[in-house]
This record gives sequence, structure tokens and C-alpha cells, in this order.
Amino acid sequence: MDLTAYEAKAEKLKAISHPHRLCIIKGLMENSCNVTKIQECLNLPQSTVSQHLAKLKAAGIIEGKRCGLEICYRVVDEDVIEVVKKLFRK
Repeated sequence: MDLTAYEAKAEKLKAISHPHRLCIIKGLMENSCNVTKIQECLNLPQSTVSQHLAKLKAAGIIEGKRCGLEICYRVVDEDVIEVVKKLFRK
């Protein structure tokens, strides 16, 4: 049995398993935004938000696009979008 596919999925689940990262993903699914906006929303230091974003970006869950002087982030992983939608469905 080849566990490669399972390992990749498990890494995504690990990346989204932190409450702040889950909140960031859910917020970015609704509206792409920059670090400052995320920082204000979560009331966390900019360095902490940047670390969470780096982990999500390394996992391929989000991507950043330059918008003038800022980088706007958005969720690009369809599997993660579906998981988060199911977690927060009413």
C-alpha cells in the first residue's frame, strides 16, 4: 500500500488543525485580504500571523498575490475549502 497520498492529506489536516489557522482560512474563503487585516481581525501580533500564513502557504493551502504594496492572500486548495465548509455548515 502506497501511503504517499495519505501523507499529503495528513499534512493538509495538520496545517489547518490550529484554531488561528482555521480562522484565517475561513476568513480568506469569504474575502481575500492582507496580513494587517488578518492581524486586526484576530488581534494577534503581525509576526504570529505571518508565521501562520507561512505554514498555510508551505502546505499549498493559500497563495499570496501582490496588490500594490501589500500581498493579498486567498485559499486555493479545493479539498481544504470543502473540509472547512463542512466543519462550519449550519
